[in-house]
Amino acid sequence: MNVIINLNKPKGITSQQAVTKVKKLLGARKAGHTGTLDPMATGVLLVCLNEATKASRFLLDKDKTYHARLKLGERTETLDADGKLIETRDVPPFAPEHIASAAKQFIGKIMQKPPMYSAIKLNGQPLYKLARQGIEVERSERPVEIYNIKLLQMDIPYVDIAVSCSKGTYVRTLCDDIGLVLGTGAHITALERTSIGTFSIDASVTFDTLAQGISDDSPCVLSIDHALFDLPEVILSETNVRKARNGIPLGREIANGIPDDVYVRLKDSFGSLFGIGIAKHEKIPIERNFNL
Repeated sequence: MNVIINLNKPKGITSQQAVTKVKKLLGARKAGHTGTLDPMATGVLLVCLNEATKASRFLLDKDKTYHARLKLGERTETLDADGKLIETRDVPPFAPEHIASAAKQFIGKIMQKPPMYSAIKLNGQPLYKLARQGIEVERSERPVEIYNIKLLQMDIPYVDIAVSCSKGTYVRTLCDDIGLVLGTGAHITALERTSIGTFSIDASVTFDTLAQGISDDSPCVLSIDHALFDLPEVILSETNVRKARNGIPLGREIANGIPDDVYVRLKDSFGSLFGIGIAKHEKIPIERNFNL
């Protein structure tokens, strides 16, 4: 089973625990995921099985969407409901336009500082492990892009928003920042990832359904080729297939019209995917070969 499973991760477990459970349920040899969700978060987690683990790096750059519930008037050390309360403030009777105006300030390309309670590593150690020891280190701001923030509903002090954003965005940090602009502080009490690229929560699967068995044509089961559909495909001759299989770079002429630094799906004359290359100025180096 060399596929990607669109899992609806439940609350209360880590992404790695979710991967391990999928691996066990489906009897896979290897498994990995394409983007961490916090234990309190739910929603889309793409779990790559067996040979599909080689495709995970090509899925990391996809945009994402989330639904988040903020609680105004309280800040926590983890920026979510699992953390220790560190500050409380009164919350005025905000109108929707107040929330929308504060959120609008973060739409576009912004610089964002990752939270201490994150999986980012410093000298090989995740920041959250340092944070649990009471250690805070300087974190460099990183460029991210917020495409849209939509106000879904309000029941002060609670505010529900939908966020569409680039990879690497911390929605916890975004909500904390919105709370600071409003002058009340805020933290997340619920977070659901509703999509990764075109992979939607509507086509995801739960553990219970996986345990009952799923067919290969289920919408939650994605072939490697399907998952990477947005990469241009190149059909190769038998000679070039043999070269690529042996890791030999291919001539640039087979990918005319494809810009440099774009990954391409390498297929045999029958249209079967077997590898990934990257278009360069003179050659197409082979990035991955799949044993399918």
